[in-house]
Amino acid sequence: MSGNTFGTRFRVTTFGESHGPALGCVIDGVPAGLPVSAEMIRQELDRRRPGQSDVTTQRQESDAVEILSGVFNDVAEGTPLALLIRNGDQRSRDYGPLAEVFRPGHADLGYQKKFGIRDYRGGGRASGRETAARVAAGAVAKAFLHTLGVSVLAWTQEVAGISASAFDAGEIECNPMRSPDAKAAEAMHEAVLAARASGDSVGGIIACTVKGLPAGWGEPVFDKLDALLAHGILSIGAVKGIEFGDGFAAARAKGSTNNDAMTPDGFRSNHAGGVLGGISTGQELFFRTAFKPTPSIGMEQETIDLQGAPRTISIAGRHDPCIVPRAVPVVEAMTALVLADLALLQRCARCK
Repeated sequence: MSGNTFGTRFRVTTFGESHGPALGCVIDGVPAGLPVSAEMIRQELDRRRPGQSDVTTQRQESDAVEILSGVFNDVAEGTPLALLIRNGDQRSRDYGPLAEVFRPGHADLGYQKKFGIRDYRGGGRASGRETAARVAAGAVAKAFLHTLGVSVLAWTQEVAGISASAFDAGEIECNPMRSPDAKAAEAMHEAVLAARASGDSVGGIIACTVKGLPAGWGEPVFDKLDALLAHGILSIGAVKGIEFGDGFAAARAKGSTNNDAMTPDGFRSNHAGGVLGGISTGQELFFRTAFKPTPSIGMEQETIDLQGAPRTISIAGRHDPCIVPRAVPVVEAMTALVLADLALLQRCARCK
């Protein structure tokens, strides 16, 4: 199966399925001498881990990471770094009734048409569980970016149409919605619980910012910074859209207001979101990404079976009524992987 490797210099290959014995990743290109420890990676995995609140799936996984290679005495050796995360709380029996039908909103039909076979137990590789490997790799990428003074921060901007209007970075990890607005977080929380109680689900928007990003990162013309970020973010399951800076609002603006005027002291605004011509401007990088509602819901839905006959199903099992809070560290991880790769590529851009 192709399409499991991301990046060119900082290169990550993920493997494993939702209901298999384990999942993980192999990272090639980690600079030698970078501090890397299981504890550092665990801190990021804990933010994505299932069962952490009443708005997430109640599947219980420790998500303990095993470093199989590439690290000696908590320091990267410059050789391939292999990480393993074992599954421990699968309930494959919950998916038995789905062996002969396609779940609406899932990748079931696409996988069946492409490969002629699919793992119906939680979606296999198409499961959100696959993102644990991305977060593990992203923790290493974040550590590398930290040595360059670059930091990545994402948060829940909107859930069920309820948007954060205040911003307190210290609040993000203090509520189950990962919102920077405590008051909005309460309303979001209530909306998610209401959806779960009715057997439904909700979606939302995650915002992400990168600080300390130097000017000049990005590879014209096909590997632009925003193009690669779009590739990485859109590869996350349930993502349906991304916009940088003012995004779609720029289509309704005039050039006189959308252009970011430059002065000897810097830019006067940041409508572009820190990217021009696919290359970082040195300003704060900013984008938003849209997540659809979790497709596994308890309400009855119309579908078809393997023979194309009409069926009606409701999906049992343990599922997130809103994927957005647990997706925040996933967005950060994919952003860090893109930037770590571009950081290494930038070292080859010129002789001085």
